Amino acid sequence: MRLLLVEDEVDLADALAEGLRREGYLVDVARDGASALAAAAASDVDVILLDRDLPILSGDAVCRTLVSQGYPARILMLTAAGTLDDRVAGLDLGADDYLAKPFAYVELLARIRALGRRTGADRSRAVLEHSGVRVDVVRRVAERDGAPLRLTLKEFGVLETLLAAQGGYVSADDLLDEVWDEPQERTRGVVKIVVHTLRRKLGSPAVIHSAAGHGYRVGEL
Repeated sequence: MRLLLVEDEVDLADALAEGLRREGYLVDVARDGASALAAAAASDVDVILLDRDLPILSGDAVCRTLVSQGYPARILMLTAAGTLDDRVAGLDLGADDYLAKPFAYVELLARIRALGRRTGADRSRAVLEHSGVRVDVVRRVAERDGAPLRLTLKEFGVLETLLAAQGGYVSADDLLDEVWDEPQERTRGVVKIVVHTLRRKLGSPAVIHSAAGHGYRVGEL
C-alpha cells in the first residue's frame, strides 16, 4: 500500500516515514500543500496522511481540492487542533478520518490499516446506489429517494459498505472490520444498534434486511 505523508515538521515527517516504511508501506513525503497536490497527481496513492497546518497551501485547501477532483485515496487529517469543532470541520471537508496530535503511533497504524481496508472497489465508484438509496463516497453525502440523510460516521460507513455489496449480504464481523477502528467498540451488539438507527433514518419501506447466519443487505424483500 502506498502512503503520501504531508507534514512540514521535518523531524516528525522523517520519523514517521521511517517507521511506516519498516511496517512495509511505500511512503512518499511532501512538505507543503502545493507539493502534496503534485505528489498525488504523480502517483497512485491509497492513503494520504495530511497535516492541516501547512505552508503555501493549507491542508484544508489540499483536502478540498482532492475531494472536488474525485481523487480516490482515503484522507487522514493530522492536526494539533483536536476540539470537536475542529474534527467536524475536517470531516466536512471530505476527510475520511481525523487524528489529533500528539497521537500514539500504534493508533496511527490502526487508522491506516482501517482506511486501507476501505480502498478498492467501493471507493473506485464515486456514487453507490441501490433501491433508491444513494451515497456519494467522495462528497460524503447520502440520500433516499432524493431526500438528504443526516448520518453519523458509523451509520454512513455501514450504509456505504452495504451498498458496495450490491444487494449481497455483509456479515456483522465484516462490518466491524470495515467501519470500526476502536477495539473497545468492536462487538456485534454495536453493529446491531447502528443498523437499527440507520433503518429508522432511512424510513419506510425498510431497505436494510437481515438474515441469521448471513448478515445484512440493502434491497427489496
